[in-house]
Amino acid sequence: MLDIISQYKKLGISEKVYAFGQQIEEKLCGRFAQIDKTAEYNQLKVIKAMQERRVNEACFHYASGYGYNDQGRDTLEEVYAGVFHTESALVRPQITCGTHALALALSANLRPGDELLSPVGKPYDTLEEVIGIRKSKGSLAEYGVTYRQVELLEDGTFDYDSIKAAINDKTKLVTIQRSKGYQTRPSFSVTQIGELISFVKSIKPEVICMVDNCYGEFVEEIEPSDVGADLVVGSLIKNPGGGLAPIGGYIAGKEELIENCAYRLTSPGLGKEVGASLGVMQAFYQGLFLAPTVVASALKGAVFAANIYETLGYPVIPNGTESRHDIIQAVTFGKPEGVIAFCEGIQAAAPVDSYVTPIPWAMPGYDSDVIMAAGAFVQGSSIELSADGPIKPPYAVYFQGGLTWPHAKLGILMSLEKLVCAGIVTLPQKTE
Repeated sequence: MLDIISQYKKLGISEKVYAFGQQIEEKLCGRFAQIDKTAEYNQLKVIKAMQERRVNEACFHYASGYGYNDQGRDTLEEVYAGVFHTESALVRPQITCGTHALALALSANLRPGDELLSPVGKPYDTLEEVIGIRKSKGSLAEYGVTYRQVELLEDGTFDYDSIKAAINDKTKLVTIQRSKGYQTRPSFSVTQIGELISFVKSIKPEVICMVDNCYGEFVEEIEPSDVGADLVVGSLIKNPGGGLAPIGGYIAGKEELIENCAYRLTSPGLGKEVGASLGVMQAFYQGLFLAPTVVASALKGAVFAANIYETLGYPVIPNGTESRHDIIQAVTFGKPEGVIAFCEGIQAAAPVDSYVTPIPWAMPGYDSDVIMAAGAFVQGSSIELSADGPIKPPYAVYFQGGLTWPHAKLGILMSLEKLVCAGIVTLPQKTE
């Protein structure tokens, strides 16, 4: 018989923490089975898209220089368009991260005098400088693009009356952030996003609706592009890269809008024709192939974390029983020591840099010190086991990722172990 407990002990997990985790896990069998069914559906969707586009060994060949006629790159973009059911897609290693992909989509499709509207409140911190909410060189504001936002209602739903009032003659693009970012609001379901898009287009049909899809890909059976989004944008070192993509981002949507993005990424007159894949194509294809099951592992970790910390009395979003719309789990500790101890546990569970102690620091693009724990094979990859949070009220930590469920489980147990050792958490004798 396998002695699992001794293996956990060797990694620093006490019997008491392990036993508490087992009590929680035993209640989640039905939930985990549901996650696996969604992964199965999405796995078949990805395979179908690859087969229809006739992916073959030649797609993995190295391309350099200008990248003219890069078969792997061009076919991959067709695969992404197939997976997301869009007219076109731009999938490139030259897109450095999710923020870059979003900035590219915005700057490519907005012109001086246009207005950008966020109907879901404040955008993710790094977009504040892209937009010009916080002054920054090269922001949209510097190019004469104005911005306004409509706050969510107190219950986290859309303020439709205020959104209607905010849409005007200058409104060119509406940006919808699917995930919560560094906020303690619910993430939006694809159905909710579709309802918002329908409402916006009933007021101004020609407006471009863009969805920041980061952390949301393959969590549900449909994507925002299935419910009317003109553009969906994300990072390959999050969900769709499956933990294998070493860099990159994607934009999928209407052909004209994607063409604008390609001209902005490279140069007017060049567009999608240039941009060599530089040997990353196999990782891009295989990462996408693995993405549905990798996302399922991350979701199990998020659900496990929600149930662990909700049982201990901490506010969690989503809660332990709510449906999931992204892989992020927020836990509010109310004090910085809780955020720091949690992140120390995630780092200690990593296969890479487990001996490193994460500390808060002034990261570029953020308005406060941020602590980040990520012992990852790909630097900054948040589909791998990671946790982070700004060191400011309400002192919430944001946990995400896990290439495998066993690793996600270890990370959560290690975070709990650190909190118990620090005297921040006291475990109950037995859960109800």
